[in-house]
This record gives sequence, C-alpha cells and structure tokens, in this order.
Amino acid sequence: MNQVKLISGRGIPLTGDDIDTDRIIPARFLRCVTFDGLGEQAFADDRSQLKGEHPFDQPQYQGANILVVNANFGCGSSREHAPQAIIRWGIKAIIGESFAEIFFGNCIANGVPCVTASPEAVKSLQSQLQNNPQAQISLDLTTKQVKGDDWIADISMGEGSRQMLLEGTWDSCGQLTQNPNQIKETAQKLPYLVW
Repeated sequence: MNQVKLISGRGIPLTGDDIDTDRIIPARFLRCVTFDGLGEQAFADDRSQLKGEHPFDQPQYQGANILVVNANFGCGSSREHAPQAIIRWGIKAIIGESFAEIFFGNCIANGVPCVTASPEAVKSLQSQLQNNPQAQISLDLTTKQVKGDDWIADISMGEGSRQMLLEGTWDSCGQLTQNPNQIKETAQKLPYLVW
C-alpha cells in the first residue's frame, strides 16, 4: 500500500495568490504524450521572466520537496499536467492557504497532499524558508501539523482525502494490482464478459 503519512525535507517558498495552472505549466508543453520531462518546464515562463531569481531556479532550493504557497493555488484550467510538472520537479507535498478544487483533486490522485494552514502560518513559514533555505520541516498527516526547528502550525485537509492518503487508497492502480484474485472473481460474475 502506498500510504502517505509523513513528509519531511526542505521547503521552497513560492509567494503570490492565484497562481494558475497556465503559469505552473504553460500550454505549449501540453502536447507531450507522457508526463516525462515536465518537471524541467515547471513555471517555465515565470522562470524565464525572473532570469534565475524564481525559487525553482535558485540553488538554495534545489532538492526541496515541500512547496509552500499562498491562496487559490492551481486555479485556472483543470490540466493534470500542472501537478505532474510539480511532482516531477521533486515536490512531495504542498502547504498553502487554499487550493483550486480540481488541482487539489489531481494532486490527491497522485499521492501528493495539499494541506491548508492559516495565512499567518503560511507567510511565517515562507519567511523562515527565505531566511534559512536549509531548514528541515515535516508535514504530519496523522497529527495534522507542520513542524520546523522552533516552529509548529496546525494544518487541515478534508477528512476523506486525508484518510485516502493515510490508508493508501488514493492509489487506485496500486489497489488493482494488489488484488488480482478479487478482480478475476468480480469479472467472472459480470454477465457481459465471456470467459
């Protein structure tokens, strides 16, 4: 089972409200047949405009695996390419003030928790990560807290999504491959399948 309970590592602060999926992965990259290589294109236009000053380009944030964002992150179109680009860059969890519903669902379907915290807690964490990019943080879905060295904040997430991650039931393909006998048994009972 692919349970997701605790994600630890370094954080990357990405400030600004209403960062939409077109900014996360520009439309010209949607023609791909697979999601391979999308991580290199995450925030491509923003990164180009900021000429190396975007957090995804700054050396101090390379290897970070927890993204810290502000309000309404992932708004815009419903493309799964957006969370896939972030995941393939190396992000394992996202902490934010709020998330667009479809983006949130796409992240959960890929085993990436999107948890919310108060605007004050998010801004405080972003500030700490800007001042100390090597700081270790951990996001614990069991205790519903995010912790740093001298810092702790409550996080929240819809209980259904949280339980799916904790129990590993977010991974529908994994569930299928772990239960081949039950699949065969069910398939044999279906009147429209001939064995």
